[in-house]
Amino acid sequence: MKRTGIPALLTSVMLLFSSCPYSVSAGGTMRDISTLELVKDMGIGINLGNTLEACSNWDQEDWVAAMCGGNPTPQNYETAWGSPVITKEIIEGIAKEGFGVLRIPVAWSNMMAHDGTYTINTDYDARVHEIVDWTLDSGMYAIINIHWDGGWVNKLPENKDETKKRFTHMWEQIADSFKDYGDYLMFEAQNEEFGWESIWNPWSGTQEQKERSYALCNEMNQAFVDTIRKSGGNNPKRHLLISGYNTGIDRTCDPLFKMPDDPANRMAISVHYYSPAGFAILEEDADWGKATPTWGSDQDYASLRNEMQMMKTNFMDKGIPVIIGEYGCPTKNKEPESVRRFLYSVCEEAYKCGHCPVMWSTPGGHYDREACKMADQELQKKLYEIGGKPFQPNTQPEQPQKIQGDLNADGKCDGDDLSLLSRFLLSVEEQISKEADLNGDQIINAADFSRLKQIQKS
Repeated sequence: MKRTGIPALLTSVMLLFSSCPYSVSAGGTMRDISTLELVKDMGIGINLGNTLEACSNWDQEDWVAAMCGGNPTPQNYETAWGSPVITKEIIEGIAKEGFGVLRIPVAWSNMMAHDGTYTINTDYDARVHEIVDWTLDSGMYAIINIHWDGGWVNKLPENKDETKKRFTHMWEQIADSFKDYGDYLMFEAQNEEFGWESIWNPWSGTQEQKERSYALCNEMNQAFVDTIRKSGGNNPKRHLLISGYNTGIDRTCDPLFKMPDDPANRMAISVHYYSPAGFAILEEDADWGKATPTWGSDQDYASLRNEMQMMKTNFMDKGIPVIIGEYGCPTKNKEPESVRRFLYSVCEEAYKCGHCPVMWSTPGGHYDREACKMADQELQKKLYEIGGKPFQPNTQPEQPQKIQGDLNADGKCDGDDLSLLSRFLLSVEEQISKEADLNGDQIINAADFSRLKQIQKS
């Protein structure tokens, strides 16, 4: 660290600073617990679906931005698929209904500049922070991911280098932005896109094609782990959620799927459950399947138990915890009792196997965002009996905030700090050299006084 004496500046510059409001949040804690213990503590969960992952076609026309005259806000995207603007009350309502973890899908490309750098918009990042903070303050765990996001991950086979560059660079930014959060925040690699039918499909593909697609899935999951582990803050020990092959249970249990190497050994596996598709996906008949209005046959139960047991055998019994990141069904053209039966049965069978079930819910769906409670209170009672948790908002005392420019650590950035900086410039206070280099250029000089002035104005 170099020092540059500038005593001629001191008298005039000292008069510029009486307060310094800019601050950064102090970090959270990482407990000495395994990922198995952490996932067990989650209980049961729910998704904040069709909200922060609502998006336009990033590579072509952005219709959300067009509707806003080219100047969209994060809330314009947040409400594009029918959600109200999320509030603290909505998040607290989720916790009060007994959910212990909120999965927050995110389309980070929203509001991203089309300049090839894949730089995440700071306002969008701040909105994700706000919702994550409300989630943690409510006592719940939070999971954030890169969701479908316009489908750019699907282009990996055609443009591997650029797509992988985009994936890793976006995770570098997300990891750095959330690096000081404690272990109530989990990162999930992505949603369902690791697995490419442009390379292989199970109906007509060859073994060589299958091996190639699985190898890419494994490579991308490894890139995710490597990127997070080399990040700073708490990320070398953060619990990570690895994406199964297309998050399908049978495909993820295939021997070709491999969990990444992780020096921290803090990983869980994510799969989704939407089976049978005629009930859990289709609202009406399609060219590939017939919609069914009811669920609950002996075959339905047997299939459910088999798939949950499959994940237990292949992962849980080997020390790898399982999160059913999504399960659910539509309500349109479905018998209400079958909907209720399906949702609590999937939750119950997953939970009995030690998995954490996270229900998919969208605006107007199973959680009523206007009333801030479950739309079906009978279903809520059944889910709570399975693995619900009492509402326990974060009552821990607030961590002290680190004030930028607060060189004497008295909670203020004022003239006393400027005096201390002045003494350092005169080679009196060697120990504050690192803190006094406010602009990070390895030199203590007039630029640091300018930085203090900028902080005060902010």
